[in-house]
Amino acid sequence: QKILNQTMLCYEGKLSVICFLGSASLIFLLFLPEVYFDFIPKIWGAICWGPALYFSLGNIILRLIFKGFLYQVAIRSTFLGYVFAMGVFVYGLGADNWRAFGIYATVMSVFHYSEFLAIAYTNPATLNISSFMLNHSFQYAVAAVSSWTEFCIETYFWPDLKTNQYLWYAGLSICIIGEVLRKTAMLTAQSNFTHLVQDQKAPDHVLVTHGVYSYARHPSYVGWFYWSIGTQIILQNPLCIIGYAIASWLFFKERVYMEEYTLLHFFGQDYIDYQRRVPTGLPFIQGFKLNM
Repeated sequence: QKILNQTMLCYEGKLSVICFLGSASLIFLLFLPEVYFDFIPKIWGAICWGPALYFSLGNIILRLIFKGFLYQVAIRSTFLGYVFAMGVFVYGLGADNWRAFGIYATVMSVFHYSEFLAIAYTNPATLNISSFMLNHSFQYAVAAVSSWTEFCIETYFWPDLKTNQYLWYAGLSICIIGEVLRKTAMLTAQSNFTHLVQDQKAPDHVLVTHGVYSYARHPSYVGWFYWSIGTQIILQNPLCIIGYAIASWLFFKERVYMEEYTLLHFFGQDYIDYQRRVPTGLPFIQGFKLNM
């Protein structure tokens, strides 16, 4: 489902902001007694099932208020706000070997929510439920589950492996830099940015070469590439750090090749000149080039 282009944040974007912040705020309020008064519920599991109950009730309320696309936006934004808040509290209140997962959860939440919000602001005509990037691909899901599995196994057998705070913050710094670069690229490109490679040139599609695009032809991919590696440094997953680096590089190598094939078709000599001036920004990836 698509919506009409607007100059300000569209209604779906505003709804997502309310649901994300509302969900996060509700969970924060739920944990205030524990943070400020050291109050721990005596009922076993209340710390876990309390927030889960609030989320379930919120889901029912949203279901009664919204239908169709609006409900899908609301429930996903609410879920991501919930994950963000829970991540903050796992980091603040959890055991040392689990605090890294709290940081990771907040990073994942912000990434997926901000993907939707950025499209809602810059290119609402293409906005759909896939803009959250939660169901990006089967390979993306496998990579995520693999990282969770490695973290849990290593936490169980070698808990001290996950307690190096310098690595937590190094990984977080990489994620922040990658996230800022990607979102800057999206805001710079405006309606010229889409999540899918386009095979037909839109009437208003122009070649963006200013801002961050004057330093890298694919700054959004550069940001995403380093962000993905940063998530595994946060988790201190030695196997997935290597695996993510290789898998991400192979993915972007193919993606850039496909995208530049279409961009050369769209913009011709202008894009050839742009290729000569500016690198892709990704290590050892040249993209698609015509043999002149």
